[in-house]
Amino acid sequence: MKYPYEKEGATDAQNTRRKWLFILGAVVVVALVLYGLYWLLYARHFEGTDDAYVGGDVVSITSRDPATVVALYADNTQTVRRGQLLIQFDPVRPQAAFDAAKADLARAVRGTRTNFSKVDQYRAQVNAARVALDQAQEDYRRRQTAGDSVSREELNHARDAVTGAEANLKAAQSGLAQAQAAVQGTNVSNNPDVLAAIAQLRSAAITLSHMKLYAPVDGVVAQRTVQVGQQVAAGTPLMAVVPLDSVWIDANFKEGQLEDMRIGQPVTVTADIYGGSVTYHGKVLGLGAGSGSAFALLPPQNASGNWIKIVQRVPVRIALDPKELRDHPLRVGLSVDVSVDVADTSGASVGVPSNKHEVRGYVGDYDEAAVNRLIRQIIAQNGA
Repeated sequence: MKYPYEKEGATDAQNTRRKWLFILGAVVVVALVLYGLYWLLYARHFEGTDDAYVGGDVVSITSRDPATVVALYADNTQTVRRGQLLIQFDPVRPQAAFDAAKADLARAVRGTRTNFSKVDQYRAQVNAARVALDQAQEDYRRRQTAGDSVSREELNHARDAVTGAEANLKAAQSGLAQAQAAVQGTNVSNNPDVLAAIAQLRSAAITLSHMKLYAPVDGVVAQRTVQVGQQVAAGTPLMAVVPLDSVWIDANFKEGQLEDMRIGQPVTVTADIYGGSVTYHGKVLGLGAGSGSAFALLPPQNASGNWIKIVQRVPVRIALDPKELRDHPLRVGLSVDVSVDVADTSGASVGVPSNKHEVRGYVGDYDEAAVNRLIRQIIAQNGA
């Protein structure tokens, strides 16, 4: 037998349960509606990936000529400034070659000056030979008209004198032609022999300037492999300098995420090295020309019958705010998380030709103006 109060208690419990279920259902519906509105108005305009890494220029420091290392002034992890001395090579042999090139230039200038003097000498010889020929011809004609008073032997001697004078004139004219050919249309400064010696001197000066290697950019030294006393060949990588103030992000997005991605869209980046405490801001610089697999050493061949579709990823280059990079430096190769705001699709998906990414290095000790002054000095001292 059930009492009335037991039925009323069961009904109250059911009503309470229904009430909480209704409230829970309403909360779930409201949450779904709010999330739908959030996704529709905000979240759907973002594309993100954690397949992203810090990239940057790795400026290689290489030897330009065969040389022996005598001093090192930088090591891995050391920060260097543009123009700072990094490596010193033994300059003895290049200095000797430079001194020999200076002597060769002086010799070439003196030789050219001698050639110009030879022109005047051969011209004087031609004039003298022409006078001698005229005298010999006049003597021969006079003996011919003398009749029997001149013996045949004297006449033959006079004719031989004319022949000899003609030969001397031809020899002098040939020497004059050769001397003129050596200097024709030139002066001491632009004579071919002098120009060749000048080129050799410039080459020796350039080689001598290569005996010191300087940091081409501001950055951090990495990948030092050279040791003091090591003999290195031309083109040997010795170390690298990484400019950390101009790094970028290479983010690999799935091909389905690229539909609304455009150049210039804003980007937020967080790096694992700083956790979520630091947020970088940047913009999309450009989209890769192909997927990563397309440029692999062994590109995939999908012509076989057992082909399986694999979602491809395309690298997207992202530029960061330089001030934020200075405040919180990033290292090349670090992992980052990237989120791109793709709401504004007015930008281009393919960039226009540009030279914005430009890296210029420090040239070194070669002083073109000083070498030109030295050349003019040598020519003036030996060409007067």
